[in-house]
Amino acid sequence: MQQNKTISHKIFVSAIEPSANLHLKALAYELNALAGQRGITLEIVGIFDSSVFVDCEYLQAHSSYELSAFAAMVFIDVIKKYFFYRRVNLEMIALAKTCQKALLIDSSSFHIPLAKGLLGSSVEVVYYILPQVWAWKSWRAKEIERICDRLCAILPFELSMYPNAFKVGKACYVGHPLLDELPLDSVDFMREGAQQIVFMPGSRRGEISRIFPIFVQVARQISESKVLVAPSHFAALPKDELRRIYGDGFEEFELSFDATQALRNCRFAFICSGTATLQAALLGAPFVLAYTMRKIEYHIAKAFVGLNVVGLANILYQGACGQSAGRGDARLHIELIQDDLTPKNLLDSYRNFDFESYAVNAKKLRAYLDHGSSHNLAQILLENLTHNLAH
Repeated sequence: MQQNKTISHKIFVSAIEPSANLHLKALAYELNALAGQRGITLEIVGIFDSSVFVDCEYLQAHSSYELSAFAAMVFIDVIKKYFFYRRVNLEMIALAKTCQKALLIDSSSFHIPLAKGLLGSSVEVVYYILPQVWAWKSWRAKEIERICDRLCAILPFELSMYPNAFKVGKACYVGHPLLDELPLDSVDFMREGAQQIVFMPGSRRGEISRIFPIFVQVARQISESKVLVAPSHFAALPKDELRRIYGDGFEEFELSFDATQALRNCRFAFICSGTATLQAALLGAPFVLAYTMRKIEYHIAKAFVGLNVVGLANILYQGACGQSAGRGDARLHIELIQDDLTPKNLLDSYRNFDFESYAVNAKKLRAYLDHGSSHNLAQILLENLTHNLAH
């Protein structure tokens, strides 16, 4: 990163979650390339992982907070958490007002109040990775349309939630970030020569404690080599700590912290819910979704979220089939939830898996998403900047 260039423009970026910063990294690459082509230098301020901008010579980045400051909020009481976020939110509103554009990534509980604080200012608010109003709290869509200047969807069907913004060009599908981040040039959808079986019991310790013992029972009944994929932030933990987190059966698996590599090479995967289901589908890895939660949490979720599938890959596949995403009947993969999550059902899902149909349908899902998001988003952030000098 060079520090001797004259700053042409200033952009505010807020990405308080580690996952948001994974997507920000691909965006930084595209933004740096476009800035270089246009002969401008950008100052990036806000909250993000500063390492994302290393080697970006046309981007001079300074984060006001370390991401760890937000991760630590899990361990303190709700009142302190509220006042911390409130104070930081006010600070970031003031900082964003010194910029021409504000990019807000995911994290709606933090970013919706921030966007409200910028109403009436000259700052163009760009929201990327929109709140999941298609799943619940659909009434928030009108508010988001009102307080944001640009809505950058990463799921094609999301645009139907923002008809007014779409009509006037404020909302668009920019692409999905995973298509920028995953090695998709040579995907093997059939996996005929693969031997490894991947187990992904989640990243939260509560999930692991509920799901991993079931996975162990499955692993003990299959002859193929078994790979346990742990979240990347576990890589710094001592082996004894990992053994304590996972418990009985931990030693029976080969350990990996690289989900992408594991999914590229596996014969089949047993996956806890989340973005990992879409990651697996794009990489061609056949899988079954396995999830369970505390009963009270499950019933609360069922009451508030009106979806009949929970895996992101299934939700998107329904959109690809022209159905109401999350509420259709099409399925890319099996979902075993709550009482259906048993070792027998998991084994049956693997042994009876239709690899040929899955390959066809996974390709259909990938074609539906079509392209990555970073290039289109970078272009949106640079629109009109050459005609507006920084404040």
